Amino acid sequence: MSQFRLFFKNLINSSNNLDWMRKLNLMVLLVGLFLLTSCNLEQISVSNEEVLMSIDNSSSLGSEVDTEIEGLESSDIEINNIEGNNSEVIEKMTDNPIVKIETSMGTIKIELFESRMPITANNFKKLVNEGFYDGTRFHRVIANFMVQGGDPLSKEVDKKQMWGTGGPGYEIKDEFVEGLSNNKGTIAMANHGPNTGGSQFFINLVDNTYLDWDKQPLASKHPVFGKVVEGMSIIEEIGKVHTDLGDKPTEDIILIKLTIE
Repeated sequence: MSQFRLFFKNLINSSNNLDWMRKLNLMVLLVGLFLLTSCNLEQISVSNEEVLMSIDNSSSLGSEVDTEIEGLESSDIEINNIEGNNSEVIEKMTDNPIVKIETSMGTIKIELFESRMPITANNFKKLVNEGFYDGTRFHRVIANFMVQGGDPLSKEVDKKQMWGTGGPGYEIKDEFVEGLSNNKGTIAMANHGPNTGGSQFFINLVDNTYLDWDKQPLASKHPVFGKVVEGMSIIEEIGKVHTDLGDKPTEDIILIKLTIE
């Protein structure tokens, strides 16, 4: 503002050769420029104020969001259980080997408790790697109890009367570990007395904890060495099949292929 005033003063006091009309026109032009400049400055000032207000509001909103997030408890946050490739999730959660069992009714996956049951789990792994179980059948099914397999004689239909008596030709020592119980979905060794396990196994359809080594009665003890981690619904369907008087399924339930993942 002071610069414009000084300019006007100098303009009026300038040489007399410049007539008043020209001075007046020039003054009008300068006043117009001054007013235009003032308006622009005022708009810029308003815009700056709006920007500052926006920033303040954003900061306030951010504080409110931070406060709300800090106030959340773990129970307020839901984590969806993603059902997809379960085998990948299983492998990330455990270092124990996973056995994939392809059956005529679908695929089952079993985690072997190798670190806690090294004798039993590694015997099962060895037989799987040898292809021992391929082509065998679930030869014994009792609803609301268990499904049993692992007998090499079950590969042959003409030996059906002998199913349940076969094995690998050797027996292994029982392993009993505290905390491993015959709960639903676990896999345990079938046997005919202490230290007589070989290749036959069963999967519990329900909790059969009375089969544990540390529970009454003590007549029948079966070491648990793994659990079903995928395909329990298939095991449950197997448990519903029709059987004869000897608990043998009237339809073939074949273990097509077993592999270690």
